[in-house]
Amino acid sequence: MNKNSKIILGIDPGTMVMGFGIIQVCSENVSLVEMDVLRLNARLDAYTKLQLIHKKVHELIQIHRATQFAIEAPFFGKNVQSMLKLGRAQGVAIAAAMQAGVPVTEYSPRKIKQAITGNGNSDKLQVLKMLQRILSFDDHPKYLDATDALAVAVCHHFQGNSVLDPSSKKLSGWKDFLSKNPQRVK
Repeated sequence: MNKNSKIILGIDPGTMVMGFGIIQVCSENVSLVEMDVLRLNARLDAYTKLQLIHKKVHELIQIHRATQFAIEAPFFGKNVQSMLKLGRAQGVAIAAAMQAGVPVTEYSPRKIKQAITGNGNSDKLQVLKMLQRILSFDDHPKYLDATDALAVAVCHHFQGNSVLDPSSKKLSGWKDFLSKNPQRVK
């Protein structure tokens, strides 16, 4: 891997289907490495599911040598039990990244959609179509959790820095942003 290259693992947490998307950023080029889902059997107990989530995230980090980890933050719903389960799944995924020494960043669903489509209220198909344009792929995955996770990784790339990454530098304004990101100017 190139010294200036980074591998970003994006996760869309879930206790039935966990999406993951991996991109490689080399200079100004962003390419899709892999996107898929981990499907978990409904008959498994909660702790076995958490163990499988941890194992899968750990494997992805090791296989692809991820240098950054981004995850979608759970949104607040009315069902408390669902929120608890989702929070546990997210926590286990984060723990796997932290155990591997990979910097972790969390993004709200609205922030992710806004970064990808420019609209925080976009639907999953709009996000998919924009990701296809950004990363030049034609696949239409069976589970949109995979593209949701890919959107997390791309959002993280667009954000340009992690609050947990000591090597990241803050921007001083729009001029600074545009000078450091000429590829974002249309």
